[in-house]
Amino acid sequence: MCRTIDLLPLSNRLHLIVLLIFILSLHGCAGMKRVVVEPLPPPGYLEEDIERNDFLAEKEDDVIGRLAFIRLEKGDTLPDIARHFSLGINAISAANPGVDVWVPEAGERILLPLSFILPDVPRKGIVINLAAMRLFQFKGDSKSQVVSTYPVGIGTAERPTPTGQMHVERKVIRPTWYVPASIAEDYRKKGDPLPAEVPPGPKNPLGEYAIYLSKPSYLIHGTNKPSSIGLRATNGCIRLYPEDIKRLFESTPVKTPVCIVNQPYLVGQRDGVVYMKVHTPFEDSGSVELEKIYAKLRNIEKKLGCTLDWSKVKKVLAEARGIPVPIFEIRQGSEKGIAETVEVKHPDKLYGRPEILELKADAWYVLAANVRDRIDALRIAAIINHQGPQIPARVLSMSDSHRVIAGPFNDISEAKDAVKRLKIDLEIDGILVEPVKER
Repeated sequence: MCRTIDLLPLSNRLHLIVLLIFILSLHGCAGMKRVVVEPLPPPGYLEEDIERNDFLAEKEDDVIGRLAFIRLEKGDTLPDIARHFSLGINAISAANPGVDVWVPEAGERILLPLSFILPDVPRKGIVINLAAMRLFQFKGDSKSQVVSTYPVGIGTAERPTPTGQMHVERKVIRPTWYVPASIAEDYRKKGDPLPAEVPPGPKNPLGEYAIYLSKPSYLIHGTNKPSSIGLRATNGCIRLYPEDIKRLFESTPVKTPVCIVNQPYLVGQRDGVVYMKVHTPFEDSGSVELEKIYAKLRNIEKKLGCTLDWSKVKKVLAEARGIPVPIFEIRQGSEKGIAETVEVKHPDKLYGRPEILELKADAWYVLAANVRDRIDALRIAAIINHQGPQIPARVLSMSDSHRVIAGPFNDISEAKDAVKRLKIDLEIDGILVEPVKER
């Protein structure tokens, strides 16, 4: 049963209603103060100038793209920055250790890990590296290829994504999700029973496009939960941002080969420089893959007749930041050498960032949390906002009390649905707040 605000003590109920009216009178302008940041030279690159999906790869090159930095602005979250630059949350978090995912400080300088080492497999069709949570699509001949790359969400430890050789069996626009019995049972246990079929629409977890693989029951598809990209969050399928799956769907013919690998340790060369890139390995693959990369590094030493900087290698392994780090320069003084890291101007608007609707006195709301720490409240609101489909949420503050309010909702049915999703997805006990009645 859903509780309503009328079940709260009268003093608390009046306090919340007064608070809503107060915020409405300010047109929603109440917010935390902007952090003052020392002025810096203007960034040299516009964000549209930065390659994020499509790269030209010469036959002898294993490394594509380049790293970039961006200054955060008030209200930014790492998932919003990640999506705008076609990165997964895993990649941007690993590249920026210690940065709060949901409430980073305005003015903080964030590294965008937009440089990638290609997986060590034949470059044809689609290749997915589970450890990197990244998909690579190869187009062109063996001498010069265009590589399109996208972040992905993959299977959980309990239901991992399989590795191996497959191919595209068929493609479907606006697919219907036929719920597997095992998944239906999981949802039933959580108190969220699913129908046998979920039709196309905002509640369909497959999104708008689905690429069915030759391995039965496994797909590459879109999602209604964009903030899950870059996480082990699926039942074994490969999940892409809605905008990325559309591009992949349109450029991938049936019968395209698909190779899924798990390579947490990568070594590659570009412009006479040897790079190493490390992702945190999965629990069951670390030792085997580590032995492979040490063997590959020793082979590089033997082939080049040199000694690698093993102290740097060990540091890269320990940090596992998921960015290519130069560990040896084959040709000293090379014209190109190590790729430049650039500074990017913050976009005027982040693509896909959840929009917060204006407060309305005649709407329903849900009280999701009431905490003393404002940062905690902002974090809860950000997490709720990034649920899929979105549940709009904001923080209303008065004195030392910070309430997380979800809404507005048009009617009690929408509000009750939000209460249910908050409980099932986030274990939050929401309380219904009735519309403010005119007197």
